[in-house]
Amino acid sequence: MDEPTIVVGVVTTAHGLRGEVAVQNRSDNPDRWREGAHVLLEGGRELTIDHARPHGRRMLVKFAGIDDRDAAERLRGANLVVPESWVPPLPDGEWWSHEVVGCEVWTERGRRLGVVTEVIANPANDLWVTVDDGHETLIPALADVLIGVDVRAKRIVVRDVPGLTVPEED
Repeated sequence: MDEPTIVVGVVTTAHGLRGEVAVQNRSDNPDRWREGAHVLLEGGRELTIDHARPHGRRMLVKFAGIDDRDAAERLRGANLVVPESWVPPLPDGEWWSHEVVGCEVWTERGRRLGVVTEVIANPANDLWVTVDDGHETLIPALADVLIGVDVRAKRIVVRDVPGLTVPEED
């Protein structure tokens, strides 16, 4: 597949005897795990969702054709992806988590914090990992911290927060 893909989940383990798997959900799309929806294994094999349900911090997902524990175990550790074109557009001023990867992050005072290399999904809020000259900064994706996000221009401006974006003096 030539089109970029987005990781929407990771199979963590088999669950039960009838082919269900536990999936760490990395998708912001509420329809991602509905019955009849499709995802791809990172190698390109398409899977159809038979059913899914929340289970603590994970989803329990049953894929069509994965009917026993052995078949489910073979999916352990697999990244579940979708082509970027399958992601629905959002209104202006909103973005999908994957769109901030590669954006440069600056403080409101003009200090460069680096480029977002990863988005860590957390229950309370995502954390954006920025790296600049080997220095890593974790930026909480909170309205109180974010001043501006322009994914088209690949630029993010955040508030100066002592201990987070403002370097401590020695």
